[in-house]
Amino acid sequence: MKQIKRIVLTVVAVAAFAMVSVAQDSSSSSAVMRRGARGRDRQQDNSQVTTRMQNRLQTQDVSDADMSWMKVIYRSLDLTQEKNAPLYFPEQPTEGEESLFRIIMRLLADGKINVYEYLDGREVFTDQYKLKVRDILDRFHIYYQEAKGSSEKHPKFTIDESDVPANEVLSYYIVERWEFDNRSNRMRTRVEAICPVLHRSDDFGMETVKYPMFWLKFEDIRPYLSTQNIFVSDDNNLPTCTYDDYFQLGLYDGEIYKTRNLRNKSMAQLYPEPEAMKRAQDSIQNSLDNFEKKLWVPSLDELAARREAKEKAEALAAGADTTEVAADKVVKTSRRGVTSRRGNKDAAKPAKVKRAKTKAPKTKSAATRSVRNRKR
Repeated sequence: MKQIKRIVLTVVAVAAFAMVSVAQDSSSSSAVMRRGARGRDRQQDNSQVTTRMQNRLQTQDVSDADMSWMKVIYRSLDLTQEKNAPLYFPEQPTEGEESLFRIIMRLLADGKINVYEYLDGREVFTDQYKLKVRDILDRFHIYYQEAKGSSEKHPKFTIDESDVPANEVLSYYIVERWEFDNRSNRMRTRVEAICPVLHRSDDFGMETVKYPMFWLKFEDIRPYLSTQNIFVSDDNNLPTCTYDDYFQLGLYDGEIYKTRNLRNKSMAQLYPEPEAMKRAQDSIQNSLDNFEKKLWVPSLDELAARREAKEKAEALAAGADTTEVAADKVVKTSRRGVTSRRGNKDAAKPAKVKRAKTKAPKTKSAATRSVRNRKR
């Protein structure tokens, strides 16, 4: 009996040791390594996303039969602008905070998301254009090492935090879909895809060149973004918003550089002049903002408010015209009293004095008779 107990205890101890070793191996296969203050490596893996969370956040695509209108917009998010700063900061990861690109690279190196080839003018999310992680890292000169548990079918890589070019990703390309759903009778805006863009200088360091890296479906990364809290304003120092909320609420500010059209041309190709392109961008944005308002019949309160605003505008315009006419009359009146060398001649001449007419005195004169008619 004692020998049997020893054998059983030995088997249990070996099994427990094997489980601990497997757990250590799985924890050591983290994608991005970060060094602590004492110089030892610490693993960072905050992407504890369950299948239930993925199913909850996954949204079903609206069928074309359920939509009466749809428009695809391409935007460029400049991370140097204040509204887009939450996507760039913090530059160095801290406890519980990291930039968007570092999250993407960590998930990509760990094989949790798929990325697709960046094609100029179109986006194809099929297996034919799916990229390999090793090819991406080699193409953009990002140093890496193969992680434990990596295989040819499921490759995993380890990238040091200092080798992630997060400071060079200064912009993103996103694809927006503006849809009007007939089932819910409402307008919906969602981000369909996102593309990080590297800004690197040439060999001489004179000009910065943009390198779009890859397209990533936003729905694939959305469950992981919902677990990362970020700052969205300097007025509130609490990270009360997530990356998912940031995109869903449209807190970013992006310039429209393309809309889906038949000729598949960008705004720069359609409008070569900067002023014309700016007017076209503003026109597209205004039409998107006012599209939903034009769908519904306004209520009586809205009609009354519009009528009142119109009357106020007309009154202000009429008051401005009256003021201008009065000012013009004052100017003309003041000019009439001004005398100068070249001014009004009548004003410069002295007034004429009327003199009284003097009648000539009457003198009595005798009539002269003709010699012929004189009586003899």
